[in-house]
Amino acid sequence: MTSSIKNLVPKKIRKNILDMAFNGSTVHIGCALCLVEIFCVIYRNHLRYDFGNPNDPKRDYLILSKGHGVMAQYACMKELGWLKESDLLNYFSDGTKLKGLSDSRVDGLEVTSGSLGHGLSVGVGIAFGNKIKNTDQKTFIIVGDGELNEGSCWEAIQFAGHHALSNICMIIDKNNFQAMDETSKIINQENLAAQIEAFNFNVFEVDGHDENALDDAMNNLLFHKNNKPGCIVASTIKGKGIQFMENKNDWHYLRLDQSLYEQALLELES
Repeated sequence: MTSSIKNLVPKKIRKNILDMAFNGSTVHIGCALCLVEIFCVIYRNHLRYDFGNPNDPKRDYLILSKGHGVMAQYACMKELGWLKESDLLNYFSDGTKLKGLSDSRVDGLEVTSGSLGHGLSVGVGIAFGNKIKNTDQKTFIIVGDGELNEGSCWEAIQFAGHHALSNICMIIDKNNFQAMDETSKIINQENLAAQIEAFNFNVFEVDGHDENALDDAMNNLLFHKNNKPGCIVASTIKGKGIQFMENKNDWHYLRLDQSLYEQALLELES
């Protein structure tokens, strides 16, 4: 396996996602494509890890609470050398270690997060433990906007704010959809940033596909000295990069056949 941080570029990561989705005939394509820039910026610029050992005890933690977007993380892990090309080719096949949801038994994945609302609580617990141990380890937690319908998320947010967990950077993937419809039609989150800020968080709102804006927001949050946890509300487009998928919630469930796969590759290249 070879690894190169230079390969963590959005077009390459999206190509990996399309390859996995086609090879495994799997769903959850749209909700992986919208996470690409977020993952690239975290891995390239902010996460402390060991190329040779994703379980390094001194590592920073990257937790994907919206575990159904895991293809985006697998796509990055392949470029980091933690997965092989054959892992992507055999994604979701019999005997593969790569499943359709985040699984902590895969090196590089911190939590099993198929059931929504759990990963944020686990991440807050990790951050609290590291604060008690007085380490300088950071915890990045990616949650979905639809996932915030879960009450456990707000318990975790309240806990993080109360305990001033400034070693947390929570990124909300705000693509305005959840499994069955637009979030605004289920539980409206129009004032999401203000709601998080009320729990004693520093909050930035950015375009979740603008790598420079994401980078600046993470830098600002991680160097704040006011003992507050950080949150980025990242506005994203579900299915980003493939025009016939963008903002089409059907691509939470649809699969790629040969024709659609080839069309998606052409759109990605153009």
